[in-house]
Amino acid sequence: MPKVDHRRFYLNAYENYGVTPKGVCWNSEKNQYTRFAQVLAILKDIQNCSVVDVGCGFGDLYLYMQKYKRIPKRYIGIDNIEEFVEIAKERTKQEILCKDVLYDKLPKADYYICNGALNTLTKFESFLFIKRAMQHSKKGFVFNFLEGKKESDVYNYIAYNELEEIVDQFGGKIFYRVKGYIKNDMTVGICARSLE
Repeated sequence: MPKVDHRRFYLNAYENYGVTPKGVCWNSEKNQYTRFAQVLAILKDIQNCSVVDVGCGFGDLYLYMQKYKRIPKRYIGIDNIEEFVEIAKERTKQEILCKDVLYDKLPKADYYICNGALNTLTKFESFLFIKRAMQHSKKGFVFNFLEGKKESDVYNYIAYNELEEIVDQFGGKIFYRVKGYIKNDMTVGICARSLE
């Protein structure tokens, strides 16, 4: 997959669709909510945890958690597009940081969460992202991604066996996985082996 200019990719969607799920490249609100539900199904104890939402976009996950009364003890959103950070701060009234998860200093939290932000990274960037999220989470990293061996000019597909290998190399373990809720999508939870 060729490298995608993240900023241009997401700002183009925002300019065309505004502060909507399509404005952060979701197909629909239904698909966005379906992915959010998969992540929250894993995090039974979220109300007692700190959470970092990487690629938080407009803060939609926080608003979803608020709607369903699943608000974490502490929420921090991270996005690397300044315009989205400002919108998310306004919409959620939470701590939203403008950071590049691949290179910037990151906060510690019980869980790191990511919904869709891996989909436009290269494989190397995706695996670096996973490694860094694991290093900064105390309990685990829960995320969804495009699963498979499909080749695309825009989106990054990761085969499950590749994910298993890379998580193993980082000293982690996949403790949860689910697919079939949306075509080519998978949600997993990973943690350090010491947390099994």
